[in-house]
Amino acid sequence: MADGNDFLKDFPVLQEQAAGHRVAYLDSGATTQKPVQVLAAVDEYYRKYNANPHRGAYQLSVEATEIYEKTRAKVAKFIHAKRPEEIIFTRNATESLNLLAYSYGLKKVQPGDEIVITIAEHHSNLVPWQFVAQTKGATLKYIYLTDDGNLSDDDIESKITDKTKIVAVTQVSNVLGLKNDVKKVVDKAHSVGAVAIVDGSQSVPHMAVDVQALDADFFAFSGHKMLSPMGIGVLYGKYDLLDAMPPFLRGGDMIEYVQEQETTYAQLPAKFEAGTQNVGGAMGLSAAIDYMNQVGYDTIEAIEKDLVEYALPQLRELPYIELYGCDSQRDNKTGIITFNVKDVHPHDVATILDSFGVDVRAGHHCAQPLMAYLGQNATCRASFYFYNTREDVDHFVEALKKVRGVLGYGD
Repeated sequence: MADGNDFLKDFPVLQEQAAGHRVAYLDSGATTQKPVQVLAAVDEYYRKYNANPHRGAYQLSVEATEIYEKTRAKVAKFIHAKRPEEIIFTRNATESLNLLAYSYGLKKVQPGDEIVITIAEHHSNLVPWQFVAQTKGATLKYIYLTDDGNLSDDDIESKITDKTKIVAVTQVSNVLGLKNDVKKVVDKAHSVGAVAIVDGSQSVPHMAVDVQALDADFFAFSGHKMLSPMGIGVLYGKYDLLDAMPPFLRGGDMIEYVQEQETTYAQLPAKFEAGTQNVGGAMGLSAAIDYMNQVGYDTIEAIEKDLVEYALPQLRELPYIELYGCDSQRDNKTGIITFNVKDVHPHDVATILDSFGVDVRAGHHCAQPLMAYLGQNATCRASFYFYNTREDVDHFVEALKKVRGVLGYGD
């Protein structure tokens, strides 16, 4: 395994100093930093290839089209889709899931039907299904958690029924950092004729994903959580399902013919990609995939596992630290540690840590139902990536020891 320090040279932001230390960036669950290879790719696009794809007969447009479509093919290979046409480019996972809510959910769900999600969902995979259920007169049901933070097998069996039309589940919780047994959920959904939707926002950056092996009907993720620029996301869908769905947005480049009173739409994937697309973001995503392939998922997972196993014993020695999602019995912990400091609001914890050059996330993490289920209004979250080091952990722990003292506590 390569030393995590070996990757730092590729991330300019991580060379910055704060409070006399190299900044310890521990918020990769929100967005990852970008290596120079990705920055260079985006810069190269706008310097050399900037043009609308698909629309021009001139060289720049042809080159922009080639970049865009080669990235689509690369993404398909990256997640093991059957064909490039099953890859739809969006702005992010949120847009991907909303596309499904509008173009699939509103069409397929009827009064009396049921939609099943988990209590651990990010709002992006929760609020759209609330909307569909409320709009169509359907019931929204939740799979809850066991005491160690994992999805309840009993709930998977009992909540997904013959009335279920959609099951939506995150592959990795952005709060608890636990891998869910998505295949079990997908298989149960299919056994009752339901469609299975997987939010891969917290999985694709950290673990190999094979959408065909999962048998997911739809799969969504964001580029910015896996080294690429903001503003580029992916929706994978099985071809026949996507082909039967109406467009989400209407306008330029997603049409076949437009007449005064009617329009016919383009074939996949263009049908779902209205308007000028983010080709620069796609080129950045392509470079990010190349970089991740070079690092390798084995290395990524090994570094994150080492950092979590190095950090947790030190945190458990601090009597004022409360941990969430760190006691799973299934060996499915990823590089996320969610915690609170007793008697200190999470926002104050994050602000004080920032004064020592440590960046963590504080708040409800776009998962308020899960926070309520845990009996918390907010928590802090440290999320690691392969560019983090044990030095970052040491810096984090030492800064955490000072938080209560800053507020006048004696310990």
